[in-house]
Amino acid sequence: MFMSDKKKRPEKAQPEPHWLNKKQMAASCGISVQAFDKWGVQPIAKIGTSVYYDARVVIENRLENDRAKQQPGSAEDLDENAIEFQNWRLTKARADAQELDNEKERRSVVETEFSTFALTRIAAEVGSTLDTIPLSMRRRFPELETRHIEYLTREIAKARNLAAGLDAMIPELLDDYLDRTT
Repeated sequence: MFMSDKKKRPEKAQPEPHWLNKKQMAASCGISVQAFDKWGVQPIAKIGTSVYYDARVVIENRLENDRAKQQPGSAEDLDENAIEFQNWRLTKARADAQELDNEKERRSVVETEFSTFALTRIAAEVGSTLDTIPLSMRRRFPELETRHIEYLTREIAKARNLAAGLDAMIPELLDDYLDRTT
């Protein structure tokens, strides 16, 4: 019989030497086949009815599983009355407070009360300076008529009153700023 007379069979795929079937892989990991199934490892090859795994896919699966355990769940996943949710809230609040303290220490942020205090003090100094302008103008320019000085005094009084009311305006300005930037 000639070789051409024989039907050529396709070669059956063979597993690589480093591939292990499920039973072998479970045994090498020191766990049962059922436990290995629960891991949800994706096989790297399927030949006939056998599935094969290699160490790389098992290690990747375990690392991904560990990463998922390390990552905190989102707040939406937790029940508000559950202790895990309360622990999550407390941990988050502590982290936020520490971050704010760090920003204060770097002098990147200040409390709004300080801003109000500083701007009110500056406004008072500006008001004092503004009060002296009409008198200085009268001395420096005696030829100015009284009506000019009175007009100047009225305009300065408006600016001084605006500066004096700055402490009451700051919370409103802050709200307006936050509304525009968020």
